[in-house]
Amino acid sequence: MNIKDEVIEDIPPHCTSEVYESLQKIVKDPIFVKLINYLWPTMTLNDALIKAEVVKTLISFQREFMYPAIKTIIDKTSLGLTHNGINHLDKNKAYLFVANHRDILLDSAILQVLLFENGFNTSKISFGDNLIGNDFIAEFCKLNQMFSVLRDGSARELYEESTKLSTFIRDTISEKNASIWLAQRNGRTKDGLDQTQTGLLKMLNMSGKSEFAENFLELNIIPLTISYEYEPCDYLKVQELYSSSLNAKYVKSPGEDLNSTITGITQQKGHIHMTIGAPINNELLSFNNKLDNDNDKIKKLATLIDQKIIQNYKLWPVNYIAADLINNTNKYSTNYTQQDKNDFITYIRSKIELLKGEPDVLFDLFIKLYSNPLQNKLILT
Repeated sequence: MNIKDEVIEDIPPHCTSEVYESLQKIVKDPIFVKLINYLWPTMTLNDALIKAEVVKTLISFQREFMYPAIKTIIDKTSLGLTHNGINHLDKNKAYLFVANHRDILLDSAILQVLLFENGFNTSKISFGDNLIGNDFIAEFCKLNQMFSVLRDGSARELYEESTKLSTFIRDTISEKNASIWLAQRNGRTKDGLDQTQTGLLKMLNMSGKSEFAENFLELNIIPLTISYEYEPCDYLKVQELYSSSLNAKYVKSPGEDLNSTITGITQQKGHIHMTIGAPINNELLSFNNKLDNDNDKIKKLATLIDQKIIQNYKLWPVNYIAADLINNTNKYSTNYTQQDKNDFITYIRSKIELLKGEPDVLFDLFIKLYSNPLQNKLILT
C-alpha cells in the first residue's frame, strides 16, 4: 500500500476480496429476508443463497442483485424511465457525474442501470455517513460501490475528511479510470431548487496540483439531471420544510433517514427522466483567463453546473399546474388538462392529511416544491 492509499484507506467501497464475506452477511440478515418479495419477486431465499455462493466481485453483485432490484422498483413505482445524453459518454473514459439530488437511493441507482444497459462500467457512488444506521446498510452500500462522506464533525475533522475525499475522487477518476456519482449538495433538495454547493467544488479542488481549470478538467465533470414527475418523499420534505419554519434548526428523529429511503423506493413517481449532460471541459478552458482568483472561479463553476442541470430538467404537467396555482392564473394551461389539475390537487390534499400543521401553509409548500423547477428555468431565460 502506497502513501496515497494509506491516506484514503477508510473511504473506498469493498474490494474484491471482501465481496464474498460481505454478501454472506447480507443474505442471512433478517432485513434481506423481508426485502426479497419486494425487490426480487422471482427469487426465493434459497435462490439468493445459491447466487451468494458464486458472486465474488462488485460488478457481479450489481449484475445479479442490484440491477434486477432497481428495475423492479422502476417497474413497480413509475410509469416508465426515459433518458438522453448517453452519447456524450466514451467507454474508455472516466467521469465525475455531478448530479441534482432528489432521492436517497434512486438518483444514483438509475444512473447505474443506464450505464449497465448501454455497456458502460458502473460508477462508484457517494453517500452521507448519516445513512449508515446498521451493519446491513453499511455492508449493502459498500457492495454497491458506495463510499461514505462525513456529514457532521468539528472543523478539523471535516477538513481532514475533505482532503481525503478529494484525493480519493481524483485518484479514482484520473488514475484508476473509474467514474463517480456525486450529489451537487449535501442531502436532497427539499424545495425543488437544485443548487451546487461551492464547498463541494472547493473540496474537489483541494487535491489538484495544477491551475484551476486543469484541476477540474482532470475530473471530466458531467452535469447529471434526474426529473421525477412525482417527487420522491414529497410529503416528508414538505413536513420538514414546515417544521423548519417553526424552529431554528430541524432535528431528525431516529430512523428518519431509513424511513425516507424506504418511502423513496416504494412511493409512486409517475414518469422518470434522466439527462446525461455533455462534459463541461470546453467552458472550463476559459476560466483561467477571465477570472482573477479561485473563489470567483468556484462561484462561476457552481453557476455553470447549475445552469446545465436546470436546462436539462424535464418539466411535467404537475410543474406547470403548481406554477398556475401559486399565481392563481391559467398561464401554462396548454401544458395540462383540467383533469390533470384536479388529480394533482386531490393528490396534494391526500398527502396533507398525513402531515401535521396548518393545511393552507402545507399546501403552499407543496406547490412551491413542484413549481420551483419551472421557476428555475424561467430565471435562465
